[in-house]
Amino acid sequence: MKRWLGRSLKRKLSFLMLVSIGIPLLSFGIFSYQMAASVTEEKASQAGMNLLAQMRTNLELMVQDVENMSIFLIGQRDVQQYLSDTQWDALRPTIIIGFLTNLAFSKPYIAEITIHSARDLPELSNTSIVKSGMPDWPGPKDISEGDRPKWWTPLYTNRTTIGEQRVISLVRPVRSTNTFAHLGRMTISLDQNVIAELVRKSAISENGQVFLLDGERKLVAGGNSKLWNSPIKEWMPDLPELEGTSGTFNIGEGKEKRTVLYDTVPGVDWKLVGVMPFEDFRKQNEYVLLLTALAAAIAVVLVSSLVLFFVQKVTEPLLMLTRFLKDTDPEEPMKPLPVTSADEVGQLMRSYNRLSDRIERLTEQVKRNEARKKETDMLALQAQIHPHFLYNTLSSVHWMALMSNDMKIAEMVGHLSDFLRFSLNKGSEFCEVQQEISHAQHYAAIQAVRYPDKFTIDFIVDSEIRQKKVLKLLLQPLIENALIHGIQKQAETGKICVYVQQMGTEITFMVEDTGVGIDPDKVNEIRAALSETADEPVVPGSYGLRNVHRRLQLHYGPEAGLHIRSRVGEGTIITFTIPVIEGAGL
Repeated sequence: MKRWLGRSLKRKLSFLMLVSIGIPLLSFGIFSYQMAASVTEEKASQAGMNLLAQMRTNLELMVQDVENMSIFLIGQRDVQQYLSDTQWDALRPTIIIGFLTNLAFSKPYIAEITIHSARDLPELSNTSIVKSGMPDWPGPKDISEGDRPKWWTPLYTNRTTIGEQRVISLVRPVRSTNTFAHLGRMTISLDQNVIAELVRKSAISENGQVFLLDGERKLVAGGNSKLWNSPIKEWMPDLPELEGTSGTFNIGEGKEKRTVLYDTVPGVDWKLVGVMPFEDFRKQNEYVLLLTALAAAIAVVLVSSLVLFFVQKVTEPLLMLTRFLKDTDPEEPMKPLPVTSADEVGQLMRSYNRLSDRIERLTEQVKRNEARKKETDMLALQAQIHPHFLYNTLSSVHWMALMSNDMKIAEMVGHLSDFLRFSLNKGSEFCEVQQEISHAQHYAAIQAVRYPDKFTIDFIVDSEIRQKKVLKLLLQPLIENALIHGIQKQAETGKICVYVQQMGTEITFMVEDTGVGIDPDKVNEIRAALSETADEPVVPGSYGLRNVHRRLQLHYGPEAGLHIRSRVGEGTIITFTIPVIEGAGL
């Protein structure tokens, strides 16, 4: 892309103008879309609040109806007489039960109506309750039943003759209308199935949900039925406290972001909670996004056409200048350009004419520099002949030593020849692990001749990694460092061990010696020297280590550098780890 633009000023101008106009245009489109999305979200939230208000009204009517029904039944003459008369009237309970049955049948949301006597008279109910799961009254236990206020229970389960039934009940004491004496209590239960169906049919959004919470913030309806009567904090832990009678807020981040709306049913402190995922808002905004994108695309096409037209007018003189220069022979003196205008292009042509002589002089200087470069290349080519001369000379010395039966010299010269041949290696950066080990063995053999009985060396290498590729000339400087700075500084014979093993996708190299070791301060200095960026090391004698360290980091990354551990009198361990690379350097 950069090269394509760099070949034409017309392309550059067109690109820059399109970007200069396109970015504000795109920003305006994004701003318009965000404003439209915000309005859509606000309208969706308002629609959700209206839905919750409608549900709140329906629930409020149910609650108020139950409240009024309880007051009506308390004042009903047959109920008052049944609870207060000392003489038993067998007909009156039948009349009351029939009345309660008709009353409950006329209200589909009424599950049961039960009248409890304080004098241990039989309970009167429109249904047969085998076992009631009603919780105990949560108020102080020292308040007598007759003095307790009305109470809306949490969700609980009654076992009746027709099966289990979930209900929410209004419990209130019954007092005499004449003496205000305590006669018993009345229970009117709302059928939870009716409430759950009302909540289920309330579609707040495509993937949204509506929940009904009681005064203790336990789930009454909506959501998973297995979570009914469980605290909302157990399955929506990120939901904060619902303060006030109604409101809206957002929770979560990213794809988990949701809008929460809530409203309160008066008199019972029930909370209607609606949860709308932000994904639903995005789906509603797809149409707005399509219109915005279409308008932006039309604007871009119009702007692009105008930009290309004006750029063509501006760059036409420059194109004429380009064609003139294109036909100019660089081997001949520069011809003066015809000046056809007084604008910036004309000034450019006049400047070009003034600089033509200077360009010709620079051309001559370039030719001289090219001649010097060829001379340098020739010298470099001649320098490549020297290694072959060295190989031939060492081969002659090796042959003469063999003819003289001087095996020590022959062996040492042979090792030196192989050592140098691998070091030069036609400039290749990589080699096989086996070749790197052989190079280190040649070096160790040469040093063993120079320092007899001074050290022993072992190479322990995994056989399966001998053909793996590795950066060459890594082990020899480490062995040299161990020999010179560790083994030679002690009187007794030392030992050097070289370990090479593969662990997963990495190969670890370790050079361990039994030399004099390095004190902690000197180790810290060497580590600091390895991290220096200057060409000369801070610590004398650390050049070889620093060279290996920098080559490892350049080829394998900063984690592949050398790691040094040492203890005075025990020896030194230097390790590095590189990734396994198949065919590196091929």
